[in-house]
Amino acid sequence: MSPVSPGQSGPRVGVQLHPQHTDIGPLRAAWREADAMGMDSIWTWDHFLPHTGDPAGRHFECWSLLSAMAVETRRAAIGPLVSCTAFRNPHVLADMARTVDQLSGGRLVLGLGAGWFEAEHTAYGLPFSGPRARLDAFEASVQAVKERLGALNPGPAGPLPLLIGGAGRKRTLELVAREADWWNWYGWASADPVAEFRELSGVLDRWCEHVGRDPAAVARTVMVNPGQLPLVEGFVAAGAVHIVLSLPAPYDLRQAEELLKIRDGLGG
Repeated sequence: MSPVSPGQSGPRVGVQLHPQHTDIGPLRAAWREADAMGMDSIWTWDHFLPHTGDPAGRHFECWSLLSAMAVETRRAAIGPLVSCTAFRNPHVLADMARTVDQLSGGRLVLGLGAGWFEAEHTAYGLPFSGPRARLDAFEASVQAVKERLGALNPGPAGPLPLLIGGAGRKRTLELVAREADWWNWYGWASADPVAEFRELSGVLDRWCEHVGRDPAAVARTVMVNPGQLPLVEGFVAAGAVHIVLSLPAPYDLRQAEELLKIRDGLGG
């Protein structure tokens, strides 16, 4: 699955639905509406606890939601943005991803990340090591996921591209260059998000060249919050081919409609 359609001159766009501080009904209604309105992708995140607002608030598990999303949507790509490899045995994670891809008819993008939210690890009895050890484990998990996907019978229904999220200039972007089909970044705390994205994309280019891979083989994607919609054109000019709007409950999809208008205005 490509982040852009063959012959498409502009970007694709998606929406990430936060599975916190909400109920199942509104979540299901939001992903069905997002699919019907023409979003190119629909995502959720992989956390066990809310990480904004009331820490004891409502929250739902990622892969259970993706299974339902797979059978209740028809056209959009779906996926976790991103799934923490520390939460599950990577071979089991690969099997889960293959099964959801089959349920969706081949529309899954497998987003992976090393994890960062210590409180949920502690609450669920999961170890939370230092940055170096987490990246070591993450790299091993990515390899295990890819190996298991290649051994499953049946395999994925579609291409099941691998997305890696992160901004580490040394280890994360080097891993993206070696292993990923898509790279995702967000810069909500950045003073100049477009400039930082452009700089990081250049770092990724150099890592691709270092490992002997065509930089064009790694699709550049950006997640934005609603206040960053005016930056979308700048991100696209800097090389982003897929823009994802991160949307909290109660899911004001008028903001997603605005992103669709921007896509269409850019030739998407």
